[in-house]
Amino acid sequence: MRSLLTAAALLTAAPALAEDHAMSDAPDLSFERVFASPSLDGPTPRGMKLSPDGRYLTVLRNREDDRERYDLWGYDRTSGEWSMLVDSLALGTGRELSEDEKMQRERARVGNLKGIITYQWASDGQGVPLDGDLYLARLDGPDGANITRLTDTEESELNPKLSEIGGSVSFVRDRQLWVGPVGAEAQPITPKEGATVRWGEAEFVAQEEMGRLTGYWWSPDDSRIAVQRTDESRVGIVTRAAIGATGTKVFDQRYPVAGSDNAVVELLVMDADGGNRVKVDLTGNQSEDYNADDATDFYLARVDWAPDGSLYVQRQNRKQTVLDMLRVDPATGQSEVIFRERPSLEDYWINLRDDYKWLDNGNLIWWSERDGYAHLYRYEPMERAPLDRLDNPYQWTQLTGGDWVVTKLVGVDQTLGRVFFQATKDDVLAQQIYSLDVERPGEISLLTDPAFTHSASMDNAGNSLLITRSSHDQPPQTYLADQQGNHLAWVEENALEAGHPYAPHLASHRPARFGTIKAADGETDLHYKMVKPVMEPGKRYPVFYYHYSGPGPQIVTRGWDGALQQAVVDAGYIWFELDNRGSANRGVAFEQPLYRAMGGVEVDDQRAGADYLKSLDFVDPDKLALYGWSYGGYMTIKQLQADPGLFAAGISGAPVTRWELYDTHYTERFMGDPREVPEAYEAASAIPDATKITDPLLLIHGMADDNVVFENSSELIAALQEGNVPFEMMLYPGYTHRVAGENISPHLWNTMFRFLKAHGVTPPE
Repeated sequence: MRSLLTAAALLTAAPALAEDHAMSDAPDLSFERVFASPSLDGPTPRGMKLSPDGRYLTVLRNREDDRERYDLWGYDRTSGEWSMLVDSLALGTGRELSEDEKMQRERARVGNLKGIITYQWASDGQGVPLDGDLYLARLDGPDGANITRLTDTEESELNPKLSEIGGSVSFVRDRQLWVGPVGAEAQPITPKEGATVRWGEAEFVAQEEMGRLTGYWWSPDDSRIAVQRTDESRVGIVTRAAIGATGTKVFDQRYPVAGSDNAVVELLVMDADGGNRVKVDLTGNQSEDYNADDATDFYLARVDWAPDGSLYVQRQNRKQTVLDMLRVDPATGQSEVIFRERPSLEDYWINLRDDYKWLDNGNLIWWSERDGYAHLYRYEPMERAPLDRLDNPYQWTQLTGGDWVVTKLVGVDQTLGRVFFQATKDDVLAQQIYSLDVERPGEISLLTDPAFTHSASMDNAGNSLLITRSSHDQPPQTYLADQQGNHLAWVEENALEAGHPYAPHLASHRPARFGTIKAADGETDLHYKMVKPVMEPGKRYPVFYYHYSGPGPQIVTRGWDGALQQAVVDAGYIWFELDNRGSANRGVAFEQPLYRAMGGVEVDDQRAGADYLKSLDFVDPDKLALYGWSYGGYMTIKQLQADPGLFAAGISGAPVTRWELYDTHYTERFMGDPREVPEAYEAASAIPDATKITDPLLLIHGMADDNVVFENSSELIAALQEGNVPFEMMLYPGYTHRVAGENISPHLWNTMFRFLKAHGVTPPE
């Protein structure tokens, strides 16, 4: 249905903030308040979906008294009212999650969340997983949903799904795939094969690095399931000590470090009861870019059922320089390569994405960087071409083009032939939502307000848009819109008015300044963001220099960055961030300098940022503090090694210190195989030059980190101690790569600023 909601409200932009506020009575933000409930960002809904019949718009909404606990809410278009459909507190068992589910939630970046983490619409209700168990909520009760518990076991139900038509529920339990009719007892449909074989689960690198969290896929008619079988026996074991406050648990984790063997992944297609099983040919027609000595040494990137029941598999070689699209006969498992994607530059890689859609007519809308920028293409099957011409065997129509990038395929209305997408077409710092007609792709329509940066999703039919927008002065707002971008109803207006949690601090909210400086090559523009405190003439101020520096994220945007940034500014510091070459959304040539050279160009560009800051008359050149986490933690160490004295202090959180300790898919994408290019790994390591650090260093790490394992820090600690190099350290027992929580987060940030104060990196008197 095109119009799901009829209530409308005017969209208004937040009032512009003056460059400098007069001194106000607004209280300074403490780190305790930043991380307390209710969230200063206001409500932050997740998992927005439209019901199949169009009656409900549903979201997961966090509680005012517990910002990390989510309940299921729905907007009923028949009554025009919001109501809580499922109260997570009424369902929760409180039992501890299994280690597998804890790890999977970490991979999905929801390890800190509680309550209802995910849900899925069925034809007559919703399946809701909670505390490792599954529930069915039927929205036909007089006082809300009628809840039926589907599972009640000590084991966790991983990857729960309702089948496409909605007649069956499926999940992974104890390394097997279980299936059963909704409301009835499920049964395993795959064998139990020991501790190293898993059915229906994505392997570690798929979850952590490939953006693929599932290992099974229902066919459109519910008759067949494509199921991944993973044999981890050849994957090396990392003995991970999860050091807690009152004890240590030791886990033998199968972790494929760079240069080691990956798991062997197979794909089988079977009936819903496990019968009529066939194995998919995933090794045929491999090009010379694959491992000639081991045909199983590849990545199962994506699996999709097309609307007509065809099965398609994306296969990526170990070097990540080739992506093959396989068409599979689900009855026999036979496959053929129908096209082959390669990088646009020789020394580059294939970035995996979910921005594609198979259409009812057999066409494909496809995201590709083949012209040097990420754009959308239409693929139309034509006469079969020989294998040596798989780079262009079919008709391709480029739908978007230019020196900007498409960051997301939002949806497709196949009836009208319109494609909706998210892109940097008008401003790399403020993404907008656009649409185009596939028959006239040159006519691109802007659907959103350029004063904000946006993200969006759509229903499967491409009829309605769910748009989230924000700016530096406005926390995220979400609304329902039609295909032209016209506002239909607020999902969460989140207006900064009296009663909003951030309202007491709005008067002292500081504006952001955006600009560019030249990279170390003297030619490339780098974007920066700066937020200044209220300044007194003639005084110079310290800088809190936040960076990530690595591939993937774009740090500098015009969107809302939350109250944490303002708390740092309230403390009298200038907040500064810079996106160096290698970061996302600037095209292939902008990212390419990282190839086999991590820890190089990023250092050079961030040095240019520091030099720029030192040239400003309101910056204290002796008080630049550098902070980063994960890749940013690694880069803090590399920067201090390369430029002693440039920064007054460095804070390194959960750093990778030696890339041979990190996983295959991420590391080898950029660095290659350490067995082939050991010199690149040696140059990128933070260990050999550890003793060159002369500036104050604070090292932070969670002692149960299963992503950047603690050995990264312990090896650096040993090198610094053996070299008699002074440094400071804060370790967090029981915490993983995400050191966060209502009390732990303020402890972390107060620790950082006590460290800066102890070393004289403080505001002027």
